[in-house]
Amino acid sequence: MASNDGLHSSTKTNDSAFLSSTHGVLLFALCSCFLWGSAFPCTKVGNGLFAIARQDTASQLLFAGVRFVLAGTMVIAAMSVARGRALVPKKRDWSAIARLSLFQTILQYGLFYPGLSHASGTSSSIIEASSTFLAIILAAVVFRQERLTPRKVIGCLVGFAGVALVNVKAGGTFTLSLGGEGLVFFSTFAAATSSCLIQGLSKDHDPVLLSGWQFLVGGLALTLAGAFAGGTLSPCGPEAIALLVYMGFISAAAYSLWSMLLSANPVSRVTVFGFMNPVFGAGLSALILGERASIDPVRAGLALALVSAGIVAVNLKLPARSGGTGRAAHARNELAGMLRRGMLEQEAAVRALTERRAA
Repeated sequence: MASNDGLHSSTKTNDSAFLSSTHGVLLFALCSCFLWGSAFPCTKVGNGLFAIARQDTASQLLFAGVRFVLAGTMVIAAMSVARGRALVPKKRDWSAIARLSLFQTILQYGLFYPGLSHASGTSSSIIEASSTFLAIILAAVVFRQERLTPRKVIGCLVGFAGVALVNVKAGGTFTLSLGGEGLVFFSTFAAATSSCLIQGLSKDHDPVLLSGWQFLVGGLALTLAGAFAGGTLSPCGPEAIALLVYMGFISAAAYSLWSMLLSANPVSRVTVFGFMNPVFGAGLSALILGERASIDPVRAGLALALVSAGIVAVNLKLPARSGGTGRAAHARNELAGMLRRGMLEQEAAVRALTERRAA
């Protein structure tokens, strides 16, 4: 028994070491971002394949719910097989699952799906990048997980400038529909909150278990909400079912990888890779949806550059100036030495004076 416990502890340590390594973070984060980026055009294609009208919010919620029930089922089934035991929550896990599912699935996608149907996939993918900045701000101000520095504030402002730029149309007018881009933006707030939650909750709970069960719970909630509101799904053929299964896989794989990274790294180190979401999302939207004409390429490129620069600036660690630091330390040591010598000389003078008077 002790041998098995030691083996499990060693395996867990090795996994944590890989997840916190540069190669592990780079590999898992980029895989997650590519999958999430593909969700933007796939959602719009799915609306067509399932005959979901642009104004049919109930059917959009039903579509989201079924997708996440599939995602949760995939994670739970796959990890149960991999671990050789059922991935079932304990009593103490349910509170964490409920909180995480509220922000990660119910609020985020309950707002995202209706919003995306009224916004372009390109704009939505870049707006979603703001979740990186929101996560850092929430981690510092609300969850006390990060230190908010002036450099991070500047990075956030630069990134939000990119989000704003992509919505400025020809003639200098700013277009931000509350029912379109507005809902997509509010969904990012829920996503940012969930990133902070998973980083904290993973200290006491299995991040993969939380991932699978929060999808299942949140997916059931969205499915019931969409069904009771009159939503329907009418798949046009096997390609519609295949797309739905792929979208379930997107969530199952991407969020599980992301949760594992957050359990082994600070929020800022993981979320810095979120700049790849708009890169993948914009590129795949242009390729799959033909949205090349929906946004000026120069403006889109500049917006992506600003978003990327903002996220990099937030997490950039400036090297310490060893020369300046050394000189400052040397000066402090010299000053301390002078003070000590002065105190010793003063004590010696006092003793000498005392001895003369005594004599």
